[in-house]
Amino acid sequence: MQLTHLGHSAVLIEVADRRILIDPGNFSTAWHDVRDLDAILVTHQHPDHVDPEHIGALIDDNPQAQVWVEPQVLQAVDLPRGEGLAADSSIELGGVAVNAVGGLHAIIHRDIPQIGNVGLVIGAEGEPTLFHPGDSLATVPSGIDVLAAPLYGPWAAMKETVDFARAVDATHGFPIHDGLLHDRGVALIYGRLEAMTGMAMHNLRDGRPWTVAG
Repeated sequence: MQLTHLGHSAVLIEVADRRILIDPGNFSTAWHDVRDLDAILVTHQHPDHVDPEHIGALIDDNPQAQVWVEPQVLQAVDLPRGEGLAADSSIELGGVAVNAVGGLHAIIHRDIPQIGNVGLVIGAEGEPTLFHPGDSLATVPSGIDVLAAPLYGPWAAMKETVDFARAVDATHGFPIHDGLLHDRGVALIYGRLEAMTGMAMHNLRDGRPWTVAG
């Protein structure tokens, strides 16, 4: 498995001869030119996870890619070829299994209605298993080797992030949802996750691919 962090929550996963992009949102542009995708996955409808201005071009430029999204996204964003991926369902992409978990976005404030959110558990036979939670820390799947760890959002505090990472108990972790943080803020939370959990942390903010060790 090879992982490339393309800014904020966008992650390119290359595993079992498949190229899968998660959450191409409007806090980053590094994913705009990604080609040869087999699938585009979206955890929820917020524009920092699915950019309504540029997602159509990405889909057009990857005509072979399947597009699977949390079902409410289909009502919020125009998605050619988009299909709903509800919580507690799964799809197969060649030899890659994608399991959707959770169901609701984290609470931002009691006055703001919750929307749908699916965390994505991705794995293939003989490969590590990755968990990308989208914007929720409520669901803790088992058997996770690599956690895409949200560093900061208006819906989370560091104490919750650390407890979530401890519960997932992954061997490796790397930061996502970091688009609202400057380098000092990233370093602070990254360092706490490294010191206070059992994860070996990997800083992928430079956009270089990382091949997951066993």
